[in-house]
Amino acid sequence: MNVEVNYLHDPAELVLIAGVVEAVASFNRASVPVIVITNQAGVGRGYYTLDDYRAVNAKMAELFAAGGAHVDGWYCCPHAPWSDCPCRKPRPGMLIEAAREHDLDLAGSVLVGDKESDLGAARAVGCRAALVRTGHGRDEEARLMAAGPPTSAPFDRCFDSLAGAAPWVLEAVGGAAPVVSK
Repeated sequence: MNVEVNYLHDPAELVLIAGVVEAVASFNRASVPVIVITNQAGVGRGYYTLDDYRAVNAKMAELFAAGGAHVDGWYCCPHAPWSDCPCRKPRPGMLIEAAREHDLDLAGSVLVGDKESDLGAARAVGCRAALVRTGHGRDEEARLMAAGPPTSAPFDRCFDSLAGAAPWVLEAVGGAAPVVSK
């Protein structure tokens, strides 16, 4: 959703990826809930606080609203990678919580993300998964493809961006919720 900044915690550094507001607005117009699911290891590592993370989300929500879009739910795992947290992607805790709170059909949903951990979380709950080449996605795609043909593909489709994925997501969900990871 945003241009990659390692450990983004300052709203002044937030830059949305071209077309993301329009993509989210297209989901909104189709009455498809948009849920953001994110690991925030910087909190667990002590680099920034949950309040810093929330300030970035508030700025993102402001930018979305200016473009006629909105996010229906925000979920974050603030724990460090070495923690044994059930909500940290690729574990499915945040997706299960979002499904419960927003009455989502995860099997009918799509998770769009740029990391293998996003794809793993999608597979853990039976979501379809789309890899985007923004953020870490281009490197992840190259790494996954270099490993050879998987016996079980870690993603269903790959797109250059969320904007590029939007038509497929809308077709794929048929009214269920896309789960957008960041």
